[in-house]
Amino acid sequence: MNTTSSPFPLLIVLLPFLAAFAGLLLSRWPATRRPAHPQKNKGPGIHKPDGTGVAVRGHGGGNRRAAWIAILPTALSAALALWLAAAQGFAFFGERPAVPVGADYGTILTGTVPISLTLQVDALSGVLGVLVTLVALAVQVYSVGYLHDDPRYPSYSAFISLFTSAMLLVIYSGDLLVLYVGWEVMGLCSYLLIGHWWEDRANSRAAVKAFLVTRLGDVGFLFGIFVLGISADSFRIADVLAKVPEMSTATLVTATMLLLAGVAGKSAQVPLHTWLPDAMAGPTPISALIHAATMVAAGIFIVARLFPAFLGARPTLDVLAVLAALGMLGAALAALAQDDLKRVLAYSTISQLAYMAGGLAAGSDHAAIFHLLTHGAFKALLFLCAGAVIHHVGSNLMSQMGGLRRELPVTFAATTIGFAALMGLPPASGFFSKDSLLLAMDEAVTGATLTDAAALLLYASALATVVATGAYSARAWLRTFFGPARTIALPEPQPGTAHVVDPREAPPSMLIPIVLLAVPALLLGFAGGLHLDVGVATISVVLALLGAGVVYAFWRGDPVVDPARILGPFRVPCERAFYVDSVYAALFVRPILALSRLVVGTDDRVVDGAVRGSGRTARGLSGVLRLAQNGNVQLYVSGVLAGVLLIVVGAVVFG
Repeated sequence: MNTTSSPFPLLIVLLPFLAAFAGLLLSRWPATRRPAHPQKNKGPGIHKPDGTGVAVRGHGGGNRRAAWIAILPTALSAALALWLAAAQGFAFFGERPAVPVGADYGTILTGTVPISLTLQVDALSGVLGVLVTLVALAVQVYSVGYLHDDPRYPSYSAFISLFTSAMLLVIYSGDLLVLYVGWEVMGLCSYLLIGHWWEDRANSRAAVKAFLVTRLGDVGFLFGIFVLGISADSFRIADVLAKVPEMSTATLVTATMLLLAGVAGKSAQVPLHTWLPDAMAGPTPISALIHAATMVAAGIFIVARLFPAFLGARPTLDVLAVLAALGMLGAALAALAQDDLKRVLAYSTISQLAYMAGGLAAGSDHAAIFHLLTHGAFKALLFLCAGAVIHHVGSNLMSQMGGLRRELPVTFAATTIGFAALMGLPPASGFFSKDSLLLAMDEAVTGATLTDAAALLLYASALATVVATGAYSARAWLRTFFGPARTIALPEPQPGTAHVVDPREAPPSMLIPIVLLAVPALLLGFAGGLHLDVGVATISVVLALLGAGVVYAFWRGDPVVDPARILGPFRVPCERAFYVDSVYAALFVRPILALSRLVVGTDDRVVDGAVRGSGRTARGLSGVLRLAQNGNVQLYVSGVLAGVLLIVVGAVVFG
C-alpha cells in the first residue's frame, strides 16, 4: 500500500519529547528560592492530595513555567493528530480504508536484518493517536490543579510528556524494533511516575514492582519480535504482515506466544496483572494516563497491529481466550470487594482489558479497538473524578466517603456518566462497544476461531462479568455519593500542616478536563454506527442492571454497611485478589530473596573474607618488618657492627 509522505507523524511524536526535554532543563531556570517552611518529617515534604503527605508551597514560578512547557506542545500534538485522523475521514469508523500517511527517515544497518526508521498513520494508529494525545492533554491540565503546590511538579509534567511521546512512537512506528524503543521508554516513565512520592516506601515498592513485572514480560516480547523479524527478513511491520502467509504454524505460534508475554505484562493480564493495583500509589492523574491511553492500551494495540499473525496461530488465540476469561471475571470480583476507590478502578481496568483480549481471541480486532477507545474516554473520566473526590475528602477509602453528590455536583454527574459507560448502559459509549465484544464472543461459540471449550468459557465468563461489573460500579457510586456523609469539610490547611479535606468543588483546571471527557464517554459509541444485535444488547443490559439491583437492595437495607457483604465467605479472598500475590511471594519472591541473601553472605564471608584476610596477613608481616625499621640510629649502628663482627668471625673461622 502506498504511503503519502508527511512530516506530521514525526512532529506529533517529537513535540511531547521536546516538551519533556525542555521541562527537565528549563522549568527551574532561573533558579528560584526554596520555601523556608520547616518540615518535621523526613524528606522534602510533598503535598499529596490523598491526605497522606505534608503540604508545602511549591516553586510557583517554576511550576507555572513547567505547566506551559508541558501543555502547549501536547495541545499542538493533539491538534495535529486530530487533523490527520480527520483528513483520513476517521477511517477506523468507516467503510473506506485509509491511505497511510508518514515518511521513512532512513535505515540502520545491523549486519543482518536492517532497522527501518519509519513512522506512519493509518486507520488504526490514527484514532489511537487522537485518544493518546487528548487524554494526555486532559491529564496535563488536570495536574495543574491537582499538584499545584508540589515542588517536584516540573519533573512530573516532563515525565508525562515523555510518556506520551513513547506511546505515540509505539502506535505510529512502522518498524517493530523502533516500536520496542517506545515500549521500553514507557516502562521507565511508569516507574518514575508511580514512584513520584518516593518518600513513602510503599510507593517506591509499587514502582519497582511495576517495573520488574513488566520487564519480565518484555523479555518474551523482544524474542517474539526477533522471531517474526528474522522469519520475514525484515522488522518493518508491513513486510512482516505480508510474509505471515508464508510462515509455518510453528513459527507463528512461537512468535505470538512470546509476544503474548509482553502483552500480559503491559496490559496487566493474567498472570502478570499484579502490578497494576499497586500502581495506584502514584498520583491519580497518572493512573488515568496509564489506564486510559498509554501502557495498558499498548498490549491490546500490539495484538491488533499484528492480528494476521495471531489469526495464523490458533493455539495462541485459545490461550488468550482462557487468560481473558480468568482475568475479566476474577478482576471484576476483586473490584467488588475493594475499599480503596482507585483500586476498584484498577481492577476494573484489568477486567475491561480482558474483555478486549477476549474480543481479539474471538476474532474481532475492530470490536476490541472500539472498546479500547471508549474505555479510554470513560476510564480517564472515572479516574479524574476519583481524583476530585480524593482531593475533596482527603482519603482514597470509600468507607470515609458518602453523601458527596450535593457537595460535588459536577463530579457526581460526570462520575455517573462514567459508571454508566463502564456498566454498558445506553446511551453511554460503553454500551455500544461492549455489545460488539459480546456479539463477537457469541459468534465465536459457533465459529471456527476458537476451540469449543475455550469459546464457551470465554462467553460464559463475559456474561458473568457483566453482572459483576454492574455490581461493583453501583457499589462504588452509592458508597461515594449517597448515604450519610462520613467527613467534615475543613478549610485548606496552612503550609507545613497535613492536608485533610477541601470543602470546595475541584478547581477549574480539574473540572474542565472532567467535563470535556464526559462528552466522549457519553457519545463516542455513536461514532461506531448503530450496528446492534438486539438480543445480545438486551441480555447485556439486563445482566448489568441485575448486578446493580442486587447491590442497591443490600445497600438500601443499611446504607452504612458495605454492600460487599453479598460475597459472604468469598469477600476476603476477593479482597485479596484470590491470593495471587501471596502465591507469587511464596513461589518466587521469598526464594529469590533467600538466594540473594545467600549470595550476599557468600560474597561477604568468602570473597570479601579472602580480601580482608590477605590484608591482615600483609599488615602482620609489615609489623614484623617494622620492628627492624623503627628509625632508631643506635639500633642501625649496632646492627651494622654486629654484621661486620659476624663477617670477621666467619672469615677467621672458615678462611
